[in-house]
Amino acid sequence: MSANTPRQSPGAREEALAQLLSHTARDLPTGRHEFHKERLMARIEQAPDTRELAPVSATPGTPKARRFRPVHPAVALPALAAAVAAAVIAGTAMTGGGNGNGNDSVIATGPALTTQIGAASPRGVTQLLDRVSLVAAQGSHPVLKAGQYVYIESETADTFVKTVDDKSSLASHELHKRQVWYSADGTRGWLIDPAVNDSPEGETLSLPDERGHTPVAGLNHPSYAYLAELPTDPDALLAKIYEETAGHVNSPDQEAFTTIGDLLGESYPPPALTKALFKAAAKIPGVVTVDDAVDAIGRHGVAVARLDDKSGQREEWVFDRSTHVFLGKRTVQVSKAGGPEAIIKPGTVLFTSAVTQRTIVDAIKQVPGKES
Repeated sequence: MSANTPRQSPGAREEALAQLLSHTARDLPTGRHEFHKERLMARIEQAPDTRELAPVSATPGTPKARRFRPVHPAVALPALAAAVAAAVIAGTAMTGGGNGNGNDSVIATGPALTTQIGAASPRGVTQLLDRVSLVAAQGSHPVLKAGQYVYIESETADTFVKTVDDKSSLASHELHKRQVWYSADGTRGWLIDPAVNDSPEGETLSLPDERGHTPVAGLNHPSYAYLAELPTDPDALLAKIYEETAGHVNSPDQEAFTTIGDLLGESYPPPALTKALFKAAAKIPGVVTVDDAVDAIGRHGVAVARLDDKSGQREEWVFDRSTHVFLGKRTVQVSKAGGPEAIIKPGTVLFTSAVTQRTIVDAIKQVPGKES
C-alpha cells in the first residue's frame, strides 16, 4: 500500500494526527499519547511524500529505549500508513499493547475477551474509598532509596482490533506475565512484556530516550521522587492532577480518574499519597461502584469505576470485597461504540490486569526470590 498524498503543512499534520489519536489512542496509558505523537511527527518529517511508513521496530533481540512509562496496554495506537494522511495501515492495525512490529507470534492470540457487565451505582463511593484508603496506608511500606528499584509484577491480557486486507476483527493476547522495574529518580528502568516486545530479555526504559530526551518527571512519567513531593491534601492533589493533565484527549474528569488508576496499577506512591489518591478519586464527578468485577486472574471483588461517555468504556479498579486490598484493573466496553470502534461490542474486556507483586529490589531485572 502506498499513499500518494502531498506533504501537509505542519498545522494540517497536527490536525490530522489529533483526529486519528482521538479515535485510536483514547485509552492509552498516561504519557503514551504524547510519545506516539512525537514519534509520528518525527517519522512524518523523515518519510518521503509517497511512501508508506513502516512500523517502528528494533533489531531482533536488541532492547528499544522509550521515553514513556508504559502503564498498561489498554488500547494501543495502530500502525500508520502515510501518517501525513492520517490513515491506518490495512493489514497491521495493532491495538492492546502489540509489540509494534506486526508480529503477534510471541504470545498466543484468541477471541475477544468478554465478561458480564456489573451493575453500577453512585452510592457508596466515598465510603468504599475511605475504607480502601485506610487499608492502603497500613502495613509495611519501605522508602525507596537511591540505587534501588520498584519491582511490579502483574498478569495482563487484552482485546484488540486486528485489520487484514481491509477486514477488521477482534482478537486477544492471552494472559501473560508483565514485569517492570523503575529507579527512584525515574531515569532507569526495564520492561519485560511479550505483548509489547518480542524479546524475552525485554527492553530498556532508561533515559535519555532514542532521541536524546530526558523528560522532567511528572504525572505522565512519574518517578518515586516526584510522587514523594506531591501534595497529600486530596483537594490540592486533585487540582494538581487536573492541571497537569489538561488538554489530553479524554475529558478532564476521565483523564483525572485514569491518571489515578495508572498510579495505582504501576507505581509505588508513599502511603500518605496513596491515601490522598483514593480520597481525591471520590471527588471526581461520575465515579461509581460496581457490585461485581473480576481481575485478570479471576479474583472477584467490588470496583470503583468511571464510564467514558465518549467511548462507552468503563475503567474499573478492583478491590477485595473483604480486605479492600487493590487487586487490579480492567477496561470494559459497557455501551455500544460508534464509528470505527463499532466492532467492539458491550461486554468486551479491552484490558485486564492483576497485580501479583509490588516490592523493592536492589538491582534492575532482579526478581524477589531469584538470583538477579
